[in-house]
Amino acid sequence: MRALVQRYGSPLYVYDAGVIRRQYQTLVRSIAYPDLRIHYACKANSNIHILRILRRLGAGIEVVSRAEAELAMRAGFSDVLYTCSNVTDDELRFAVQHHFMITIDSLGQLERYGRLNPGGSVSVRINQGIGAGMHQHVITGGPESKFGIYHTQVSEILRVAQRHNVHIVGIQQHIGSGILSPMIFMKAIRALLRTAREFPELEFVDFGGGFGIPYRPDEKPLPMRQLGRQIARTFARFCRQYGRMLRLVFEPGRYLVAESGRFLTTVTEIKRTPFHTFVCVDSGFSQFARPFLYGSYHQIVNISNPRGRNQKATVAGNICESGDVFCRDRMISACRAGDILEIRNAGAYGYAMSSDFNGRERPAEVLVEHGKARLIRGRRRTADNP
Repeated sequence: MRALVQRYGSPLYVYDAGVIRRQYQTLVRSIAYPDLRIHYACKANSNIHILRILRRLGAGIEVVSRAEAELAMRAGFSDVLYTCSNVTDDELRFAVQHHFMITIDSLGQLERYGRLNPGGSVSVRINQGIGAGMHQHVITGGPESKFGIYHTQVSEILRVAQRHNVHIVGIQQHIGSGILSPMIFMKAIRALLRTAREFPELEFVDFGGGFGIPYRPDEKPLPMRQLGRQIARTFARFCRQYGRMLRLVFEPGRYLVAESGRFLTTVTEIKRTPFHTFVCVDSGFSQFARPFLYGSYHQIVNISNPRGRNQKATVAGNICESGDVFCRDRMISACRAGDILEIRNAGAYGYAMSSDFNGRERPAEVLVEHGKARLIRGRRRTADNP
């Protein structure tokens, strides 16, 4: 890792292609259902080189904007799910023109879609009143969520669809992000399947994403094989009752890419006060926002001094905000100016959420594949885009 910083500079995102392949194959092998489709939620990491890895593995893609859809097409995807959240008519037209499978998010959207494309086929997002996730900002189901059509409004969905001759061929839910409890997944799956019985033309049921990965040392990974068996059995039983076999769809993002990524940043100085030791680095929340936005825990390792004496330190970023810290009062190997810190599990919602706040350049990205590293996106400076 230190050689990569010397070659490509600091701060730096580094991804391991082998980890992405491993995670995809684990998911597919665990859910042993004959008509399974994995659509990568590219909001997690939209670097086109990573998209191409997943396309070659056999994944479809899930997008949430026109820009993501255009990137997906450039990456060679033809199986595109377009999830709508507060979209304009122009965006709906774009999705219709490109024959994407659209996931409708509201009754108003369904009305607008029906006027734009009478006779068309869509999926609808259902809020079953169940939400879960690692932080309140990533809980996307339940009474407080802005997403989906509430499950008590199914009769209205059917009325609007009938009025415009729209065919509801899929239903979808997404309860939240970073979930590590199989019980929550199964509760949500069973709830959506109860609602699915009310839609007679279904071709698929989409349970969204949310599969978590362990960020903290004391967290246990999802027992994916056990969960996969439960999912496959439950869905197959539902299909027999429904009268035909349907496609089973998931939209994982974090699960496929988070563990592949490491964010490398360099110590600029050590600042001591009567209260804290600040390890100051050449990055900040504009380049890696999760700790600032969600209080997220990421393991931080001093790879320049991995076996050094542990000291309590706050790793502080270079952005002019008091909340710009990567961790507070955590035990880390003793740091010196010039040391390189590795922030782990940074492959999801790292670069994708970066900005040029404070005029800080966005980091470069490097992909390690078959033991070789290559630059997959160079640094981007504010000054380059006046």
